[in-house]
Amino acid sequence: MNQPPSIRFHCFRNDAMADNDATALAERIRSGEVSAQEVTAAAIERAQLAAPVINGVVAERYQPALTQSQRPDAQTGPFAGVPTYIKDNTDVEGLPTGHGSQAVTPRVAKRTSPFAEQMLSQGYICLGKSTLPEFGFNASTEPAQGDPTRNPWNLDYSCGASSGGAAALVAAGVVPIAHANDGGGSIRIPAACCGLVGLKPTRGRVVDNDAARDLPVNIISDGVVTRSVRDTAGFLAYAEPWFKNRKLPAIGHVQGPSGRQLRIGLVLDSINGHPTDPETRLTVEQTARYLEKLGHIIEPMDVPVASSFPDDFALYWGMLAFGVKARGKKLYHPDFDKSRVDGLTNGLDKMFRRQFWRLPAVIWRLKRSWHDYQRHMNDYDAVLTPVLGHTTPPLGHLNPGVPFDTLFERLTRYVSFTPLANATGAPAIALPMGESSQHLPISVQFMGRHGDERTLLEIAYALEANHPWPTLSQATRSNQA
Repeated sequence: MNQPPSIRFHCFRNDAMADNDATALAERIRSGEVSAQEVTAAAIERAQLAAPVINGVVAERYQPALTQSQRPDAQTGPFAGVPTYIKDNTDVEGLPTGHGSQAVTPRVAKRTSPFAEQMLSQGYICLGKSTLPEFGFNASTEPAQGDPTRNPWNLDYSCGASSGGAAALVAAGVVPIAHANDGGGSIRIPAACCGLVGLKPTRGRVVDNDAARDLPVNIISDGVVTRSVRDTAGFLAYAEPWFKNRKLPAIGHVQGPSGRQLRIGLVLDSINGHPTDPETRLTVEQTARYLEKLGHIIEPMDVPVASSFPDDFALYWGMLAFGVKARGKKLYHPDFDKSRVDGLTNGLDKMFRRQFWRLPAVIWRLKRSWHDYQRHMNDYDAVLTPVLGHTTPPLGHLNPGVPFDTLFERLTRYVSFTPLANATGAPAIALPMGESSQHLPISVQFMGRHGDERTLLEIAYALEANHPWPTLSQATRSNQA
């Protein structure tokens, strides 16, 4: 068997953080075994070691974080004293927001955005802002100019996107949990690339961020990326007291598998006509066999959506780019310079302009997809699919400098399973269940019924217990900083 690559990187070490997940770290702080100040100092040291290697941080607040860690309120909340990062498309008071774009003059936020407030209310200490591709449109966190954010499992490969910085920082051990958001797979894709747990909540489960409120179809959900199922479950449990959507059933604190026999649909190929690559397909099929051994019923099923969905979602994606260019001065900053957007944003904008007349019907069908999905799910508790159409690509494959037609074709082959949950509003979770020939994680996706994150978490707990996935702290021949 081939050995793992020597270009892995992590910064797990024998310090106050050790290799703890957020739940364990919070408990150690509560018990007095370590202090919030010691943990914050250790995380900052790790961040500084990781910065020149993975490039996952775009703005830092290390000294204010150290000061905060010494105050009594650093001991308040279920995750009190646990360090984290907020993605750089979400405002945090006192930090600039740049949206990953050279067209935006980063402005220092005067207030903290609604979701960041909801998350930070759990007691996390924000160390700064994590990187993303321009406006979150790409599936790889690499700018047209400048250094990419690198995958800690193999520094020559993509970390995914758009929450790529968050995933790279968590996988590398800088922090155990970080903010992510998802408009077409942007929690699940980087989680898949970096071997993490990434759950996109049901639409409306957490408080909407500013960007979601004006969309004709709200495709954006906020959440976190983590190294353990219990961290994701804990985040959702403690988010509920802050904001409870009475149209959705409460989740509560899910703490393990249920033991219920589930009927799970199996989808191996996407609706866009591109077959899943062999390594990814094998991982999904293997996961299906694991579930059968646990007593669940696995049945092949059709993709639960109309055949027009890929083209409809692509036009909606283009509409978002059109909106950015047309309203950038109002949305971001009076100095917004649309001539500086990257090739992907420009290409999506032009694509939309050629087909804008289709938009009313597209919006109607995307809204209707909620009902189509719900009808298909009447007979299933969950659906098992790949997260991505093929294994993680090397850096450069999805660079926004690639000619648009080529880049768009590559993206539609790669990001072929995740957008459905955004349009329908369904919950979906990515779990690392395999390894590629390049020694990179391969993940599977479970989609659930609306409001039923509980079942997805129960499945995740069962797989984590019976087929645990490695972290970089356990990987052999990893490069230490």
